[in-house]
Amino acid sequence: MVRRGGDAPRRDAGAAPPGAGAAVTTTAFDLAEGIAVLVRTPGVLRAWLADLPEPWIRADEGPDTWTPFDIVGHLIDGEETDWIPRSRIILAQGADRRFTPYDRFRHLRLADGATLGGRLERFAALRAGNLATLRGWTLTPAQLALTGEHPELGTVTLAQLLATWVAHDLDHLMQVARVMGRRYLAAAGPWRAYLRVLQS
Repeated sequence: MVRRGGDAPRRDAGAAPPGAGAAVTTTAFDLAEGIAVLVRTPGVLRAWLADLPEPWIRADEGPDTWTPFDIVGHLIDGEETDWIPRSRIILAQGADRRFTPYDRFRHLRLADGATLGGRLERFAALRAGNLATLRGWTLTPAQLALTGEHPELGTVTLAQLLATWVAHDLDHLMQVARVMGRRYLAAAGPWRAYLRVLQS
């Protein structure tokens, strides 16, 4: 179960522990492939969540967990304070390459008066602007290998930061599916044994 502040390392319910079962296929980061995912996330969320009945977008997994509404707010926070600002720090290669700690709860304090439709529009606009910036840099392999300093993880490369941006999108899309699916944990009856989204 993902609690608020769900960027902490975790394993999805029902997933095999690391190293167990079949080998996981991984690949090196490819900027064009990453952008192909990043450009689609706002449209996926809009198609999925816009105009849904309120119980779907306000569903959660219990106390101190996030709703789909919260998750979109968290993605907005990333667009405003994480991916591109940290990329700029790395590319500048100044004397101080430390990142400002990421506030995972910022969107909860800024939620007053927000609507899901407004959040979806804001996320789409911010993502479009950030991807325009990213494309405009025409990053070279040498630039992707430049480093910054994460407050907890230590030295990280620009390629790792951008790969995490892509994986972060996918992680939170999975979270939206799980949060929504668990509304029907009881309603699905015995079929829940076949549905990973309903596993505890």
